[in-house]
Amino acid sequence: MSDTQQRIAELVKTNDVVLFMKGNASFPQCGFSGRAIQILKACGLDAKGITTVNVLEDDAIRAGIKEYSSWPTIPQLYIKGEFIGGSDIMMEMYESGELQTTLAPKA
Repeated sequence: MSDTQQRIAELVKTNDVVLFMKGNASFPQCGFSGRAIQILKACGLDAKGITTVNVLEDDAIRAGIKEYSSWPTIPQLYIKGEFIGGSDIMMEMYESGELQTTLAPKA
């Protein structure tokens, strides 16, 4: 496993909610990343509850996350170590209530 893949794996495993995106929660730098943040906020998360990784600041992460997930686009959401998908999948899951259930703390 490359250093980049190890860094990504560590981020995914040590944070409950990780969003690999363009920009950050306060200043998304593409429409899809902005929509992903809005969906997470609509689920009740605040910016402190979301670990964001700005792929524009690190070309290795930007390329590596696509390889790590076998998913071609950014943003990419991980919850409790599990790959969820991009903003379209997040929206579908939000509309069905599945995303809120996935984000809910386990009793």
